[in-house]
Amino acid sequence: MARAEKRFVCGDCGAARPRWAGRCDACGAWNSIAEEVPPTAAPRGLGEGKGRVIDFLPLDGPGGVLGRRPCGIGEIDRVVGGGFVPGSAVLLAGDPGIGKSTLLLQAAAALAGRGGRIAYISGEEGLEQIRMRAARLGLGNAPVGLAAAIDVRDIATSVADGTPPDMVVIDSIQTMYLDTLDSAPGTVAQVRGSAQELIRLAKRTGTVLVLVGHVTKEGQIAGPRVLEHMVDCVLYFEGERGHQFRIVRAIKNRFGPTDEIGVFEMTDRGLAEIPNPSSLFVDPERGPVPGAAVFAGVEGSRPVLVEIQALVAPGPAGSPRRTVVGWDAGRLAMVLAVLEARAGLRLSVCDVYLNVAGGLRITEPAADLAVAAALASSAANRALDHGAVIFGEVGLAGEVRPVSQGEARLKEAAKLGFTHALAPVPDRAQGGEAEGQGIAVRRLTHVRDLVALFPPEAGPVR
Repeated sequence: MARAEKRFVCGDCGAARPRWAGRCDACGAWNSIAEEVPPTAAPRGLGEGKGRVIDFLPLDGPGGVLGRRPCGIGEIDRVVGGGFVPGSAVLLAGDPGIGKSTLLLQAAAALAGRGGRIAYISGEEGLEQIRMRAARLGLGNAPVGLAAAIDVRDIATSVADGTPPDMVVIDSIQTMYLDTLDSAPGTVAQVRGSAQELIRLAKRTGTVLVLVGHVTKEGQIAGPRVLEHMVDCVLYFEGERGHQFRIVRAIKNRFGPTDEIGVFEMTDRGLAEIPNPSSLFVDPERGPVPGAAVFAGVEGSRPVLVEIQALVAPGPAGSPRRTVVGWDAGRLAMVLAVLEARAGLRLSVCDVYLNVAGGLRITEPAADLAVAAALASSAANRALDHGAVIFGEVGLAGEVRPVSQGEARLKEAAKLGFTHALAPVPDRAQGGEAEGQGIAVRRLTHVRDLVALFPPEAGPVR
């Protein structure tokens, strides 16, 4: 019998090659190629046999409303679009120790308390470890079925036996083992094959499948990239170990909005949901401080106010330092270049440190103006008034561009007691913004207008 030849598969794109290499020729990813044992019989095409004829249905056929299953935790239901969809597959990824298992145990107990049948299957922890965590969280009496298993065949048989459960939690997909493959658990083939079988089981039985995924040091989900395409919803559990706040962010959702977030606080009783995160990311007690600006942002459908802090300090000649936490470093470089070229603010000889308070990560371009205000405030050593919020996108020509949902941003700021705002001129083609939100708005058209508000003298800027 001929020995099966080795092959190496890229975990990002799935391309196969005969030998290992540091870089994938197909997608260009580095250190993504791993050894995989090929199947004993290679596929030989369709051959001469015929398949069955597929029925094609009209697009305007009858369609029902999705029967969602809310778990009762408002922040989780918000992120997934109002509740879990039966037969859907959800992938929750996050750093080790961030609280993924704690969050899912709380969600499972909450859904079980509403009459749902839950199966919690762990491939990493023993039953006593899970019971100890449940007792610490006050969930020891929750009607959740526990099991410690890694064999996908045993899991599929148990789930399909009798009445299927309403939700199955797999913690984690990297520990699952498919006995039809010769590779070890956690390899590209095992993760892809195990996920495929479990997702097929969920579609057939109508069970909500929740998979826990580990992440690499680069922040990507460990295993093949195709795993994210196979599931219906991808959630990232974010947070800094030095902060008590945790954020669940929807990256992909076939049944709801993307970029929606749910905010939690880590306590000794588990994760407590925060219905109004703006009150956490902004300190109302502290007075005006140079280099601090409050940004009125939008995460998904929720307006969120967060403080952006900047420090501009003299640096060594020829090698200024740029340190960013919670924002894109490339975006900061662009804002610095625009401030110097279009507004005459010399920052190329200074060290610049930028931080988004609270551990939140901002991705929308509407934060450009708030970052520019924090930099100008720190450079001039003049504080922006604590009652002001800022939002707006900055272009390469220095113009301040309008952003979406300006009215929602102003309403959130007024609700938290802010009295005025620095914002771009609204886009009249999209209906503009309704004035009179209980907050005075100062419209800016260019970054020169913003820098002019920070002359090097005492007193806060209004």
